[in-house]
Amino acid sequence: MKIAVTYENGEVFQHFGHTEAFKLYETADGKVTASEIYDTQGSGHSALADFLKEHGVDTLICGGIGGGARRALDEAGIALYGGVSGNADAAVAELLAGRLQYDPDVVCNHHAHAQGNCSHHDCGNPTCHN
Repeated sequence: MKIAVTYENGEVFQHFGHTEAFKLYETADGKVTASEIYDTQGSGHSALADFLKEHGVDTLICGGIGGGARRALDEAGIALYGGVSGNADAAVAELLAGRLQYDPDVVCNHHAHAQGNCSHHDCGNPTCHN
């Protein structure tokens, strides 16, 4: 399994579409065998799904994520563990142990939906009319 984590200063970065780096983990037999940090080189939102697919990732751990990016990950065959916070290495260890606490219904929360619409993308929020 190859796992990617949205990454900043050792922590799970909380906005998938704005992540500047991923930490990628190679695993075998339930253990991390290698890890490396990759710069996203300015990619954003659904383009990041292509970045992950090109790097052979099959599982993503992240904080908040919008509906468009969720669909792109699904189309790329990448399993999503969203709504995760804290130390990136610890999150991967918890995933491998089958104990990762995550929110399967996570949607973006980086901007207000008080007006009932999300100005720059379809975020998956049912009250968002964009």
